[in-house]
Amino acid sequence: MKKALTTVLLMVLTITAGAQTNVLEQLNENPQKAYGNDCPYPFDNTKLTKTPKGYKPFYISHYARHGSRYYWNDKLYKELDTLLNTAHDKHQLTAEGEAFRSRFMAAKQELTTGVSELTQLGWEQHQRIARIMYNNFPQVFKKGGDVLAIASLSGRCVISMSAFCQELVQCNPNIEIREQSSRFTLDGVVPTDGQNPVKHRFPRVRPRFEKNRDKFKIANTLHDDIIKRVFTSTEGLPGNLHHISSNLINLYTSLPNIGHQGMMGNIITDKEIAEQWEASNLGSYSWVFGPQYQMIPILQDIIRKADNVISGRSDRLADLRFGHDTCIGPLTVLMGINGADRDPEDPYEVKNCYQNWQTCKASNIQLVFYRGKKQSDPILVKCLLNGNEATLPLPADLFPYYRWADFQQFYTARCDSIK
Repeated sequence: MKKALTTVLLMVLTITAGAQTNVLEQLNENPQKAYGNDCPYPFDNTKLTKTPKGYKPFYISHYARHGSRYYWNDKLYKELDTLLNTAHDKHQLTAEGEAFRSRFMAAKQELTTGVSELTQLGWEQHQRIARIMYNNFPQVFKKGGDVLAIASLSGRCVISMSAFCQELVQCNPNIEIREQSSRFTLDGVVPTDGQNPVKHRFPRVRPRFEKNRDKFKIANTLHDDIIKRVFTSTEGLPGNLHHISSNLINLYTSLPNIGHQGMMGNIITDKEIAEQWEASNLGSYSWVFGPQYQMIPILQDIIRKADNVISGRSDRLADLRFGHDTCIGPLTVLMGINGADRDPEDPYEVKNCYQNWQTCKASNIQLVFYRGKKQSDPILVKCLLNGNEATLPLPADLFPYYRWADFQQFYTARCDSIK
């Protein structure tokens, strides 16, 4: 038995390694993935593995980030407004910088008004994801029934939930969806929200690669190049140069989400962002790795609600959750999806267990549950990350399908081990 289990685990590791060997190839195919959590949802055309013989899907548990939005706070827009006007008044903008300033000023009112709000693209992303879910697993929804959807208290999450749920009902009007954005349900969607009446004190942790971060070397002149392309001189301009260039990069990667590609001309290119992606991915891994245990209440909510459906205490077709990158990113690590919990010591290995585009706009985890014809058949569960079949740190002799009993036991123990 021990030998068989070892063989299965080795197989899982092989699958994980194989899935991640093409990380840089993915980046070459779609340089926008280098935008990390600013990347618009990529909609990879993925063919799913055939369902095991005799099995049918009957329930889906889901967690999603809100869709594309304007920048999350107004500080970026205000600082760039001040910077560009100051440089313009001092005649310190290049011709490219002046052209950018003109386009920025034309859009400034829209940008500052829209701060943090969902865009049309964000709405459409969740509509399309909902329809893909329905079409991928019609057996779950074809007879209609009850669905519960919960969202954080943030407007962009509530509207994302509305887009998703409306599309599901368009697919089948017999689906009854209860939508809720409430302090009562925060523990299952954003447990760290200050308004959550349930208080937790889970520890934060540091990834091991940080001890060896000084060994990571990558040539990066992008910040200097950006400054030279925008300004003839930086004397007397507000803010240090690295902060200025970082603001310009942050604006650039946000533009596809708000329909303003091209605003910055040739000041920055996708290729340049992709060339420094591995360094930015290290920072992202630290950011999602540290608060992973704070997402335990979400994982417990997933386990509890699935168990209620499997045991017959609930007749829901699906449980839907709409939150933030600050939750789905750490949840991906907590669950070890595609090896995100591997915690390598070598900083060059980080890209092979986590890629920050996994936490893109409208990113989502779907756990699809399957029941066999016989009552004795084990319940199976499959994990999709952004629509792609994903590995879990569990025995997987039927990958990408896992036994629910293994899932429940493993993750319950992982949650209970953290105090």
